Amino acid sequence: MGQKKSTSYYNRLRESTVVPFRFSLLMLLVFFIQVLFHTDLGFLGILPNVYSGLIGVAFAPLIHGSNMHLYANIFPVIILGSSLYFFYDRVADQVFFYCYFMTNFIVWLFGRPYYHIGASGLVYGLAMFLIALGFFRGSLKSIMISVVIIIFYGGIIYGVLPTDKKISWESHLAGAVVGMMMAFFSSKKKYLSSY
Repeated sequence: MGQKKSTSYYNRLRESTVVPFRFSLLMLLVFFIQVLFHTDLGFLGILPNVYSGLIGVAFAPLIHGSNMHLYANIFPVIILGSSLYFFYDRVADQVFFYCYFMTNFIVWLFGRPYYHIGASGLVYGLAMFLIALGFFRGSLKSIMISVVIIIFYGGIIYGVLPTDKKISWESHLAGAVVGMMMAFFSSKKKYLSSY
């Protein structure tokens, strides 16, 4: 019985990493292509209020300007994404989808007129979902998850402020808003986990 439970837990843990790891590998691959071919794919970022800039809604989170930019996003995507799929697998695909695409579309609508790249909007969306769900749902499990995320990622809240013109704080703010919205709507659902 204990072996079966252990195997089930291992399978759940493994399954929760599939989407975040695949996405992270895709980010690494795109960055590797940029380095290998000495090219800048920044033109695939979000250029607000320009129709051609809509391509960035799909591709901007895959594009990073430096090693540090990539690392700053890849590890949170893996950790927060895996947490999302581990604890809230029934809504995880929907949350990931909206934190990715809706965040980028909001940046396209309201962002400053330059190319916005990187997965930080997705990171903020995932983090804010995990934090806000605890407040909206109020269950012991969701509150405990919120507290842990706040301890490790609470400092990102300052990133929604326009402190550095080189950083797309619009992506941070849009991601945070989308994450909170998804937390609010998800909190109304009876079951968020299959376990």
